[in-house]
Amino acid sequence: MIPPRFDYVAPTTLDEALAVLAQHGDDAKVLSGGQSLIPLLKLRLAAPAVLVDINRIPGLDRVEEADGMLRIGALVRESALETADLVRLRYPILMDTARVIADPLVRNLATVCGNLAHGDPANDHPATMLALEAEVVARSASGERVIPVTQFFTGVFATALEPDEIVTEIRVPEPAPRSGGAYFKLERKVGDFATAAVAAQVTLAENGTVVRAGVGLTNVGPTPIKAVRTEAFLVGKPLDDATIREAGRLAAEEAQPTADRRGSVEYKRDLVRVFTMRALRRARDRAEGRAGAAAERAYATAGGR
Repeated sequence: MIPPRFDYVAPTTLDEALAVLAQHGDDAKVLSGGQSLIPLLKLRLAAPAVLVDINRIPGLDRVEEADGMLRIGALVRESALETADLVRLRYPILMDTARVIADPLVRNLATVCGNLAHGDPANDHPATMLALEAEVVARSASGERVIPVTQFFTGVFATALEPDEIVTEIRVPEPAPRSGGAYFKLERKVGDFATAAVAAQVTLAENGTVVRAGVGLTNVGPTPIKAVRTEAFLVGKPLDDATIREAGRLAAEEAQPTADRRGSVEYKRDLVRVFTMRALRRARDRAEGRAGAAAERAYATAGGR
């Protein structure tokens, strides 16, 4: 299908892009990677009057640590996140997540910020960002605001973004010592949306008890889910097999899946239970420095699935 007619602008500064959005509001759409927007245009599920292509704006493609945060710019591609040494060494849960998004062709174009801004509960980064307690930075012509990711997803394909705002970066707190995380996903075929997926991030005390826990669930509810009961249960406990089993059970209870061609409600809840346990075990191993090179290579070869 051919999209309806629209005007196309390609500003070279962020201020120019924000001015266009301020002028057109709901009639404008931002194009970064386009891997979600362009299919919507072709299917006529989106019909903006103006398409604002931000790919010519410099300075939005950086992945760097600054002021205690990992900063992921609006034009950082999934493939760049997947291969960045900084991410591999310090934020392996983000590497896990990027690796299982679609296929290499899509990851070469798709952006991390766009993955969040689309608001799809089946997208992979939202659950990971919930587990990491990230922040979303949004800019408009009237200024900048920082939105905690826990307040960002407001409904199915709905976010806290205003029509005149652009997500300029995602900020992830730098991990404390003895921190680790992992993302596990099941899909019907490589490149598909998740039947269910789980992100887990933990920080351990020297005695092995959990100081901080983050658990996010993918595609088992109308929005990405932060499993707050599971997180609260984990804090203060040793991350042993009994604790991990109970955390899996609690996360399955917090899931809100619906039956579809990917599986029944019971099946999806059980996937959440199993993947929560797997993610917590790998997060623990990484936090304790026990995820050896051979195990990491095997995990990478399997794509974290």
